[in-house]
Amino acid sequence: MFERFTLIAGPCLVEDEGLNLEVGEALARLASDLDIPIVFKASFDKANRSKLDAPRGPGLTEGLRLLERVRASTGLPLVTDVHEPGQCAPVSEVVDVLQIPAFLCRQTDLVVAAAATGCVVNLKKGQWMDPEGMAHQVDKAQAAGAERVTVTERGAFFGYGDLVVDMRSFQRIRAAADVPVLFDGTHSVQRPGMRGGASGGDPEYTPALVRAAVAAGCDGLFIETHPRPSEAPSDATNMIPLPALRPLIEDVLSIREALGWPTTAQS
Repeated sequence: MFERFTLIAGPCLVEDEGLNLEVGEALARLASDLDIPIVFKASFDKANRSKLDAPRGPGLTEGLRLLERVRASTGLPLVTDVHEPGQCAPVSEVVDVLQIPAFLCRQTDLVVAAAATGCVVNLKKGQWMDPEGMAHQVDKAQAAGAERVTVTERGAFFGYGDLVVDMRSFQRIRAAADVPVLFDGTHSVQRPGMRGGASGGDPEYTPALVRAAVAAGCDGLFIETHPRPSEAPSDATNMIPLPALRPLIEDVLSIREALGWPTTAQS
């Protein structure tokens, strides 16, 4: 996994079975039509919501059941977030990739527990961290037994409530850590906490940032997508509408072809 340019995509949260399958089946068709590896992403719990009463998802047991249903129906591999070391082992029985949220990327016990499962570990880069600093987090995961680690760039804080993306970051992380580096086009346009205690966003900038990141040499993409973003319980202001995903990925593949990027990840 991640030997080729890869797309991680799906809704922010695990939702009801119908919605999960609607997205999953569309992604499976896209993977087949465009010959691109796609990993279905949805979180069973969003433990870092701004407000106590914000929707968090169905929880561990029900969330894993619903994720298993997506795999059974679509054949897609799965990725989901883990927030506590004790979640890693049971989650690893269902998913292929354990994702460490950006706010937790330096939590040693969590990174070590995820790595010990044998799953791929995707480390989201903290919004406050320099690219080279992620090499130490990669080292933690590899020392704990992870055979495959990826890092996902998701922008850096710029003042309050805004993020910017340094297009040098992909090359710098890869040079420091020698792992594939993905670009999160969804969370890079967030405005953290700027929507009444929830995250706002500027999704109109996502396509331009995605195209720029691909031209800059990222090894894959992370894009949250939803058929009806306004109805999503989390990240409604940031997600790419599902019908808009295919033309964006077609653009991405055209850019890679024009620039002569290899079909395998560059690390």
